[in-house]
Parts: sequence; C-alpha cells; structure tokens
Amino acid sequence: MAFSSAVPQRARVVFLTFLAVFVCYIDRVNISVAIIPMAEDLNWDLQTQGLVLSSFALGYITLQIVGGRLADRYGGKAVLGIGVLVWSAFTIFTPPAAAFGLTALLIVRILMGMGEAVTFPAFYSLYSKWIPLSERARAVGFSNSAIPVGTAFALIVTPIIVQKLGWEWAFYLFGAVGFFWYVFWHRMVTATPQQHPAISGEELAHIEAGIDSNSGEASPHWTTFLKHRAVWAIAVAHFCNNWSLYVLLTWLPTFVNKGLGVDFASVGWVSMIPHVTSFIGLNLAGNVADRMIKSGMPVIRVRKIMMTVGFGSITCALSLVGYAESAWLAIGIMATGNFFAAAVTGGFSVNHMDIAPRHAGTLMGITNTAGTIPGIVAVYISGMILEATGSWTLVFQTAAGITFFGLIFFLLFARGEKLFD
Repeated sequence: MAFSSAVPQRARVVFLTFLAVFVCYIDRVNISVAIIPMAEDLNWDLQTQGLVLSSFALGYITLQIVGGRLADRYGGKAVLGIGVLVWSAFTIFTPPAAAFGLTALLIVRILMGMGEAVTFPAFYSLYSKWIPLSERARAVGFSNSAIPVGTAFALIVTPIIVQKLGWEWAFYLFGAVGFFWYVFWHRMVTATPQQHPAISGEELAHIEAGIDSNSGEASPHWTTFLKHRAVWAIAVAHFCNNWSLYVLLTWLPTFVNKGLGVDFASVGWVSMIPHVTSFIGLNLAGNVADRMIKSGMPVIRVRKIMMTVGFGSITCALSLVGYAESAWLAIGIMATGNFFAAAVTGGFSVNHMDIAPRHAGTLMGITNTAGTIPGIVAVYISGMILEATGSWTLVFQTAAGITFFGLIFFLLFARGEKLFD
C-alpha cells in the first residue's frame, strides 16, 4: 500500500497495525521451526520442547488486561509501539539465553511474551477510536490476516536461515524487523483521529459518525465485565479458538516433519499452505460480515452465523486430519478448514467492539487472557500426549472437541448490542 495523500489516514493505521501483527508472529513462530535443530543441538526431548514452546505464553498471559487498560487510558499507539520494541529486543536475546542454559531461555521467552501481550488489546483499543462500526470486521480481519502471513513467512524463511546461517540468526534477523517498523509507526500514527495533523475534515466526520463518541469515565474494574454472560461467551470462544491455533502454530511443523515424513528443508513450504488459505479467508470473511451488517441484518445474527461457519469447519477438519494417509491430504484438510475457520473474524473476534466500544482494549485483554491459557496448557498437553501415545490423531481430536464446545457456548450466550458505556 503506497502512502499517498489519497490514502485515508485510518487505512494507514490499519496497514501499520497489520505489519505489527506480522512482526509479532514471525517472532513468535520462528521457534516452532528452529526448535527442531535446537532440540538436536541441546538434547531436548518432546516434553522439554513443549516446555520451551509454552513458556512464551506464561509472559503473554500476564499483561493482557494491564495492556488493555493502559491502551484505553493512554492510547493504543504508545502501548503497541513500546510492546514491539520490548518483544523485538528479547527475540534477539533468545540465542544467547539458550547458550547460557534452559532456565535463562525460559526467562527470555517469558519476557518476550510479556512484550507481545499488549498487541491485540492495544490495537482493539486503537480501532475503537479510529474505525467506524461498519468497517470493523474488515479492519480486524485484515489485521488478523497478518497472523497466517507472518506464520507462513516464518515457516518458509526460518529453515532457509537455519540452513544457511544457523538457527541463531532466525532470532537475530527477525528481532531487528520490529525496530525498523517502529520508525514508521511513531511518525505516521496518532492515538485518536482528532490528534492527526493530516486527517481531512471529511474523513474525521465519517469516523466520528460511526463510533461511540461518549467520552465517559475510565473503564470499570475488570471484574465488572465478568458479571455478564456475553463477556464469557467471547472469552470461552477465544479460549477454544486459540486451543487449535496454538496447537497448529507450535506443533504443525513437527507434525509435518515427524508425523507425515516431510524432510526438514520442505517443512516450511508444506506447513505454510493452511496459513495462506487462512489469510484469504480472513479478508473475505471480514468483508462478508460488514456487508451483512450494512444490509440491515442484526449484528448478533451476523456474529452467530460467522461463528457457526468458522468453528464448525475447523471442528470437522481437526476431527479428520489425523486419519489422512498422505501429507498432501492432511494439508489439504487443514487448508480447507482454515479457510472457512477464518469466518470467526466476523464473529467473536470483533464482538468486543459491539458490546463495549469504549472499553474494547480492556475487554480484549480479558478475553485474550483466556485465549492465552491454551498457549500454556494445549501446547504442553499436546507434548505429553505425543510422549505417552505418539498419537497425532488424539492431539487434533482433543482440539476439535474443545472448539465445538466453544461454538455451542457462544451461540447460547453472545449478545450484539452495547452493554457497557
């Protein structure tokens, strides 16, 4: 996207946020590939690998709510910018920590997770001020589509870096990208559209007409949100969605390599295919959801339709993939499932801004806390299942059952109207 004067300022905010999420995921996912040679060099068994992979989430879970409240109070621009600088620095520190010992590595991974923790709460808070209701699913869908793009990029590029330079350089090079991004973020984004010196009067009027302009008071205590079933509907959906997401992010390369017999040099190319279809689906789903709302369909009906398509599809894919008899059939099943699973971007993913538009950062922090628990539990349990049974089918079917539960819970308790002023 060229940054010409014809590009709306809110589009620049969304594009740079997309790049922040991209950097977030290349830094998060590279270890999923690098851990294969790391484990060989450092003599780690599967359970130790699961511990290393899940340690990130211990830091990630700690600052979700704090990050959201800081973003709602001080602005998503500052909070996200600082977060990128912090996690980029600790990405670079990963190889020295690994050389020092397992404990040092776990500490660095936890600190890196704390830096990344503010990402989604901060940009949800920012979008609640910059993006009109009728454009939010599209904006969130595009930003979230950086997850599969960053994942695919890391899966493809990390093996190349490992083979050419060694696994350490996957962390050095990827960590440096965040510092480069920050230069543009600092210069081109403001916390609110009203503060932007170059925004046109027409665009500002359009934004203000489509957002909740009530300045109100500071966000209520986070426990107040937990008294509403609609919040629990989003939190449970977030938890269930991320169970399968974390399993795929952390274990898919190993499944492709060890489970499907694909050689290490090809792991990235094969593993990235489901993430490419997810990128396409996320951008289509956001547009579909926004069009449904513009046509007059009730918001809650749109959210539930999109959730049924998304969670229903990934449940089916996860139930079947373990029985695939070839690598290409398995990847085809996951690619199809991921494409339709992207519909959740028009479901629970944007529901925060429906029910709490002024407190979207805080609410995202609450539900992303729930969504981070699988990063600890699902990753580690999957390693234990593999250690005990060697069954990839059991790993994936566990994720399928949890996802299906999340769908039922959301359909029963989700709401589409504003509940918090």
